Parts: sequence; structure tokens; C-alpha cells
Amino acid sequence: MNPQSAVARAHLRGTGGRPAVLVELVLLLLWFLLFARLDAAVGKDFAAANAHALALQAAEHAVHLDVERSANAWLAGNPVLAHLAVYLYRLYYVVVAGVLLWVFVRHPGGYRRVRRTMVAMMALVLPVYWAVPMSPPRFALPGTVDVVARYDILGQAGRESWTHPSHWTAMPSMHVGWSLWCAYAVWSALRGTRPRLALVAWLFPLLMTADVLATANHYVFDVAGSVTLLAVALGAASLWGRLAGSGTIGQDTAAAVR
Repeated sequence: MNPQSAVARAHLRGTGGRPAVLVELVLLLLWFLLFARLDAAVGKDFAAANAHALALQAAEHAVHLDVERSANAWLAGNPVLAHLAVYLYRLYYVVVAGVLLWVFVRHPGGYRRVRRTMVAMMALVLPVYWAVPMSPPRFALPGTVDVVARYDILGQAGRESWTHPSHWTAMPSMHVGWSLWCAYAVWSALRGTRPRLALVAWLFPLLMTADVLATANHYVFDVAGSVTLLAVALGAASLWGRLAGSGTIGQDTAAAVR
């Protein structure tokens, strides 16, 4: 096979265990656009969002986990760390995209599994946002400082949309959710060859947890919701993989019979 044919095959039909590049890009782009539209349509009930936030605060207080206000006060008093926290909060999407690309290029054997987990997380979180709209601490906790608004790196336009949100989706935290997904993707790719380095990946969600709590964007229970979301998504992705594998085996058997 000549080089041009090999490249065309990789783009259109896939090779080396990887899906077809162009097909994968188109499908992922369409899915992200659909998710963005659906995400913007849920969590619209402002009164319910505030009521849920008050109930969650009461539950956290009962078990002595209401640390958001003290963490926020500490970060607001450290401008250098606050700037860094805003950079992490705003730019973590770069890490998510980079991890997905890295797994696709360097670890194609595990790509479908981590991509299925990502898609499952996005599908599973939407009903939660619809059923349980939630105001973040920066709106629901008196005395908190909106650190992202104060030091926003996106300028005035970003600050305006940030301080006047159109929907309320604090539960679960997808910032923590995506960082957990990144850690899982890196860990699953490296655990066989570099187990110690694979464990380092789990520092990312720990750092993001500290970030979202101290910037007053999420509660402790939101983080717990993110862990639950990843666990359920892993189960859904595993079932999806088994069903897809059964379909492939059936097609191969039919082809052999023919």
C-alpha cells in the first residue's frame, strides 16, 4: 500500500486499532455541539436552584463539610494564587482535549474505552442538571467572593456572561468530572507500563477540587456527585463496549459463513 493510500485509509476507515480520523472528528464535533445546546436548555429554574443550594448547604453543615466559605476567604486573600486558580478554571478544557488527542495517537487500544466514558458522562449529566438545578456558592453563600469574576482572563465579555448566567448547573461539578476523566484516561493508558507515573495523574482532580471550592463555584457534595458520575459512566461505557463487541463478533461470524 502506498503512503497516500495509507493516509486516506487512516482518515476514512481507521487503522492500527484507531477509528477513522475524519469520521471521529465529525461525530465528536456534532456530539459536543448537541451537548452544548442541551446543556444550555437545562437548569433554568432559578427558584429551584436556590432551594436546592440551601438544602445542600444544610446537609453539608450537618456533617461538618461546609468548607466553601473559609476556602474562598483564604484564596481571595492571596491574589497571586487567585490568578492561577482562574487560569486553571478557565483553561482546563485544553487539558481535556490534549488528553483525548494523546490517547488517540499514543494509546489507540484504549481510545474507544475512554471516549465512550466521556460521551457517557455527558449524556448522564444532562438529566441531573434538568432535575436538580443548583446555584453555586458564589451566588448562594452570602459573603463569598466571586474570584473568577474578579480576575477573569476572558475580559469584560466573559465577566458579563459569568455574572449573569442563563442556567444553574453546579451539581455535579463538570470541572472536577472532566479532570477525573483525564486522570482515568492517563491512568488506564500508563498503569501497565509506568504505574507510578499513572498515579500522578490523579493529582489533577485533587487540584481541580481545591480550585472549584476556593473559587466558590462548587460545593463539597458537587465533587462527590462528580465521582459518582464518573463511576456510573465507566459502567455505562463498559456495557457499551460489550454490546459493540457482540455486534462486531456477529458481523464477523456472518461474513465467515457467507
